[in-house]
Amino acid sequence: MRGLRRALAAAVAATSALAILSVGGVAPAQAAPASHESPALAASLRPARAPASPSGSTSGDPVIVVNGLFGVGFAYEPLVARLRADGYRVWDFELPTLGTQDIRLSAQALDAFADAVRAQTGAAKVDLVGHSEGGLVSRAYVKYYGGAAEVDSLITLGTPNYGTVAANIARVFTLGTCVGITACQQMTIGSSFLADLNAGDDSIGTVAYTNIATVWDELVQPYTNSFLNAADGNIANRVLQSQCFLRVVGHLGLIVDGAVYSGVEDALEKQPIRFNCFAL
Repeated sequence: MRGLRRALAAAVAATSALAILSVGGVAPAQAAPASHESPALAASLRPARAPASPSGSTSGDPVIVVNGLFGVGFAYEPLVARLRADGYRVWDFELPTLGTQDIRLSAQALDAFADAVRAQTGAAKVDLVGHSEGGLVSRAYVKYYGGAAEVDSLITLGTPNYGTVAANIARVFTLGTCVGITACQQMTIGSSFLADLNAGDDSIGTVAYTNIATVWDELVQPYTNSFLNAADGNIANRVLQSQCFLRVVGHLGLIVDGAVYSGVEDALEKQPIRFNCFAL
């Protein structure tokens, strides 16, 4: 009986992990922007602030924050607000169906969204900051849907680039169904989706990749699966605790932590990553 209770507890924990894989809590699914002319998309493309010459940006690229699984837009407001305060033109992209659908479909929706941002701003390229699954969506957009010519910098935060055991555990305890979440199946270690995404060079074209991880990531394990093959070029892998060894930041904390943000800003400015370990 004790063994059965332990097994059931593990199943519940694994399933719960999916519910918080990005920001915790399940919100109603939201349809993807249908087209560039969609009124809903047009409304979502209005940045809170769009200075002509962002004071904090050397490139002037618009920045799109790409949310993770179940990542509702308001949960990313702290990150968006920091970027906005530093002068970046910033948009938030909430994944269609909150990221439960095929990651390729979300990548297609991101392609349309980025095209609309570029059309509105006149920018040739955008910068992407993807948290958790949002990083995989961003990579798929770059590799499959024209993003290689439309993205300048791609920064991932706690993205399971090579899968996570959390998804594998959830799949085991749900008899291979991953509680019906396609993206969960795709984030398992060894999935066919990841095999395709990671085939060939991890870096595509001239896109500058920066991958930021934390050793305290409770959902992306091993945390080194957040990294890409630096030998492929244009790739920087950084673990927060390599510089801020006393900093305790989990998966969700990556989008609100000040030290992590300082690394994001360095990456956007194409500077060496020097985490401000005292930032709030």
